Amino acid sequence: MARNFKELEARMPPERLARAETKAKAILAELFLAEIRKHAGFTQEELATALNIRQPSLSKLENQDDMQISTLKRIVKALGGKLELIAHLPQGDIRLSQFQRQAARRDS
Repeated sequence: MARNFKELEARMPPERLARAETKAKAILAELFLAEIRKHAGFTQEELATALNIRQPSLSKLENQDDMQISTLKRIVKALGGKLELIAHLPQGDIRLSQFQRQAARRDS
């Protein structure tokens, strides 16, 4: 007999449910740009329209290994998010705010 996932989830012990949620968040934290777009519920055509570019251009962006931070920030913003850059150094993590300040100056 097939079961509804919500039913199975309701039967899970709280600690197992918490572990599953932590693992799901870790998996989501390591997605490619196209996967992030899909997770946010956008097609390439919809996101390209929001960015005022053509769909083939977005496809190229999603498949390249390198891009400007300003381009990535525009994409994340169009998906309804906010881009934060964090440098993981041996001395600890450092949030890079330089690019946010520069963008704020351009927007004003």
